[in-house]
Amino acid sequence: MKVETHNHPTAISPFPGAATGSGGEIRDEGATGRGSKPKAGLVGFTVSNLRIPGAEQPWEFEYGKPQRIVSALDIMLEGPLGGAAFNNEFGRPALLGYFRTFEQEVNSFNGVEVRGYHKPIMLAGGLGNIRREHIEKGEITVGAKLIVLGGPAMNIGLGGGAASSMASGQSNEDLDFASVQRDNPEMERRCQEVIDACWQLGDNNPIQFIHDVGAGGLSNALPELVNDGGRGGNFELRK
Repeated sequence: MKVETHNHPTAISPFPGAATGSGGEIRDEGATGRGSKPKAGLVGFTVSNLRIPGAEQPWEFEYGKPQRIVSALDIMLEGPLGGAAFNNEFGRPALLGYFRTFEQEVNSFNGVEVRGYHKPIMLAGGLGNIRREHIEKGEITVGAKLIVLGGPAMNIGLGGGAASSMASGQSNEDLDFASVQRDNPEMERRCQEVIDACWQLGDNNPIQFIHDVGAGGLSNALPELVNDGGRGGNFELRK
């Protein structure tokens, strides 16, 4: 089982932000041990007050927000569709989820502050199954090949992911938008079919070691893979 957040991209662009949150969690499930099978997903959202036009509540006030972050209402109109779409198009049901709103004036050491979730919490999670003999990663044999499955890295693999670790509004706006991945559930499904074909061979599974490629891109994932295996490696990133 795995649950992780995709807060920053969902604040910038809710549909692809939530979609790639679910897609990244699916990759973590499939690329564990020597390969496993993602089965079902969940999504969750915590946002500030929705301020639905024509249905405003007496406790809802307009305090302002960073310009590049969309409204809480837009997040809840688009984000759940993105998470559900990626799960469905990958072929994994999204079985459950939650959402809540919270915004409140509080007394703090700075005086009166408004606390809320202008930068939302977006949770992507799920579960899968793995064969007992594939739980532990194997030994990377000397001379083993490093095989990359998937599509192009685009800007997200070239430092964009670093933006999601910064406080909202502190980074360059172009970097903010470059940090939103592009969802491609069809390509991810094709990759999973390859992984499935390998682990279904049981003891003859050709995968010795597997690692998902996340926001850090290939220049992060491949060195991590060989380092965790206690090896060094030669990388031809242009290939």
